[in-house]
Amino acid sequence: MVVIDVEAPYVYSGTLAELDAHHLVLEDADVHDLRDAATTRELYVLETRMHGVRANRQKVLIRRDQVISISALDDVIE
Repeated sequence: MVVIDVEAPYVYSGTLAELDAHHLVLEDADVHDLRDAATTRELYVLETRMHGVRANRQKVLIRRDQVISISALDDVIE
């Protein structure tokens, strides 16, 4: 399980299934729009680590040029 921060106000989490020169592919993924919540990116990621990924997509492609960081969900700390 990974968490991916991107330039846009979204956070992605899920299972990294594949990657190529242009995309990362997550399966059983949560695509979270930070504009829809009154929480910070950091708090949302911490809650995801504590409670697990709440998948709302079977598969999602993320453009690599939009990725700021990628981390194993188990590496998230308070």
